[in-house]
Amino acid sequence: MNRQNHPDLIVSGIHLELTPSLKTFVGEKVERLFRHAERIIRVRVELEFDPKENVSTRFKAKGHITIYGPELNATVGSDECHKAVALLVDKLDRMLARRASLIEAKRKHPHAVEFDIGLPKAT
Repeated sequence: MNRQNHPDLIVSGIHLELTPSLKTFVGEKVERLFRHAERIIRVRVELEFDPKENVSTRFKAKGHITIYGPELNATVGSDECHKAVALLVDKLDRMLARRASLIEAKRKHPHAVEFDIGLPKAT
């Protein structure tokens, strides 16, 4: 995993022990997010295990992306920790792609500005 020019990646576990293989898996999956043109400052992934929760959403993965502009936050639940991470990265990837396309559309199609006041006439 080459992270020389990549932003900070913070992985934390809540009621869950983070194994080196799980940290590596999260790092490999999150690499996909860095291909976007967005200038990502920090990616924080929180993995949570709740035994009282329904079996299908026992593992929760929360992702927080700090970028220039509004931050992106997403949460997914699954029955497996690795599956929750994969679903989270897919969701964050879609959010980044949508944000990039909206910015590009805004740049390519500027809105006309109308002034309600009359401008002075040049003589």
